[in-house]
Amino acid sequence: MVRFQAEMTVRRRECVLTIAGSDSGAGAGIQADSRTIQALGGYALTAVTAVTAQNTRGVTAWRAVSPELIRLQVEAVLSDFSVKAVKTGLLPGAAAILSVEAALKAHATIPLIVDPVIGSTSGTRFLSETGLRVLKQKLFSRAALVTPNWPEAEALTGLRIRSAADVERAAIRLLDTGCRAVLVKGGHGRGPTCSDCLATSEGVLRWFDGPRIATRNTHGTGCVLSSAIATGLASGKSMQRAVVDARRFLLQSLESGRSVRWGKGAGPSFS
Repeated sequence: MVRFQAEMTVRRRECVLTIAGSDSGAGAGIQADSRTIQALGGYALTAVTAVTAQNTRGVTAWRAVSPELIRLQVEAVLSDFSVKAVKTGLLPGAAAILSVEAALKAHATIPLIVDPVIGSTSGTRFLSETGLRVLKQKLFSRAALVTPNWPEAEALTGLRIRSAADVERAAIRLLDTGCRAVLVKGGHGRGPTCSDCLATSEGVLRWFDGPRIATRNTHGTGCVLSSAIATGLASGKSMQRAVVDARRFLLQSLESGRSVRWGKGAGPSFS
């Protein structure tokens, strides 16, 4: 009898914690974050901040998780796993933001990526003006990167964004909150090219251009991009390298899934 022994190479997966809402349609939020982190070789850990009833056509209902339970989830994960990066998405109010800040206080060396989710594309508002102020004061000040889209950057800065110059002004103004870098995403712009602007506290101002993919499957693009960047940072990449690789991953996902039909509305940008 001949015995065959399979050789397996076990590669360490760096842990990435996503603190975000749950999307029942699985196109965005915790579900999109987890798929992205795992696809890029990380190990996804989660802290759920809200539960939503939604599908490809929009959000029909949502409920916030209590600030205490959010804090306990984060603390439980950080006390047991070697977390290499943290990203936040939907944070439902000032109290939730303060609970996340408290849970992260003893872990200042872990890079934090803040995706400032204010509302859904379909129009549901998750974060009030008070919540926005607390987000800037408490989490932006310790963030390695903040990733707003145009409407979010407008809400956070009070600036009107219609041009590349406007984007640069908004990015530089957001650096004043104390974050180390800002990536203003250009998905809401027009034309055949989608351009994102990275500004850093070291004085870097860099534009990243790529084709605008014609697809209805755009739900969760911000979640995928920020999670991909977090996974890149967790693996030891520089900020600029992580952004380049994350953008490439998102563009490839949009391209490969452009013809797939998920539900009757905007399907997931990465599946």
